[in-house]
Amino acid sequence: MTNKHEKKFIINTLVGLLFTTASAFVILYVCFHKLEKQDWIFWAVITAIGMNAGFLFIGSAVVHKVKADLIRRQKQKTRPEA
Repeated sequence: MTNKHEKKFIINTLVGLLFTTASAFVILYVCFHKLEKQDWIFWAVITAIGMNAGFLFIGSAVVHKVKADLIRRQKQKTRPEA
């Protein structure tokens, strides 16, 4: 039986990894393609937003994982021993 925090943990982890991976690809794209002088500012903003969003989702996933573990432990304590 899974609770909502376990589901949010999985979803947030996947979304966070997606954002951080996409940001890494943007960095590699910028490094290997010739860009105009002012074009790097746009790509830097995109990369910063992507990395921050990825870290935010991964941090949220960690919080949901801790909550899911605490709920599971609490249920184990309150369950009568057979």
